[in-house]
Amino acid sequence: MLHVRTRSAEETKQVAEAIEPVLQPGDVILLSGDLGAGKTVFTQGLAAALGVSERVTSPTFTLAASYEGRIKLHHLDVYRLENLGEVVDLDLPGLLDDDAIVCIEWGEVVMPEIPREFLKLNVQLGHPEDIPDARVLEFEFIGPMWMQREGAIASRCAAWIEKD
Repeated sequence: MLHVRTRSAEETKQVAEAIEPVLQPGDVILLSGDLGAGKTVFTQGLAAALGVSERVTSPTFTLAASYEGRIKLHHLDVYRLENLGEVVDLDLPGLLDDDAIVCIEWGEVVMPEIPREFLKLNVQLGHPEDIPDARVLEFEFIGPMWMQREGAIASRCAAWIEKD
């Protein structure tokens, strides 16, 4: 697991921009964390790095939004879904089979439907007494494909890696 600490929303976006060259079509990033922790902010940074020109917002009510960039980006927010049966309307298999990078906020409910290899990113509020906009991003590399990329992602995030 890799722990990264950012001091602002802008730095959280910069982390996403930094790891973008390591990402590939078909990758799935499962984003978790409290409301307002920075899941959408991370996705905005990734979209910018992919060359998306549209404004990226959380698709809480539409469930999914797709953006054209160097690699297509699907951004899902499944916060409102309570069970796997509700995923049918979302056409998750179609989105996952689209040679796109797929970012899924609150994705625990759809875990049985996603590939066995994915990047899990837990975004947490930092220590507001130190820095009000601080965030801690915990990268968990699920599966051999992602474990092979851990070093490249760590290298690209070196400026933000938490030191013990």
